[in-house]
Amino acid sequence: MAYQETIVSQPQITVTSYSVSNQTSWGTDLCDCCGDMEVCLCGTFCPCILACRVAEDFGECCCLPYLPGTLLALRTGIRERYHIEGSICCDWVAMACVPLCGLCQMARELKTRR
Repeated sequence: MAYQETIVSQPQITVTSYSVSNQTSWGTDLCDCCGDMEVCLCGTFCPCILACRVAEDFGECCCLPYLPGTLLALRTGIRERYHIEGSICCDWVAMACVPLCGLCQMARELKTRR
């Protein structure tokens, strides 16, 4: 005697989609240089020193900013680490058009997140 089982329903696939948006924006605007006068003055008169300080605050070697293209990579790294909205294209525009403002913005961001 053969045993026969009748299938009444087919297994269904359940897809659960979660949309998590934990993106934030920069703590200060790109041109808010006067918000922190220490950073502003250092970025204006000694940008090499400020770039080294930003690299160290981010956890990298202080000599990193002396390599070509690393300030762009550093800005992108800061944006990615702290889930800040933007793209590498926006990072490039900031660092190509107003590099001192971009550097000061990175310094202010790291200073507030310490």
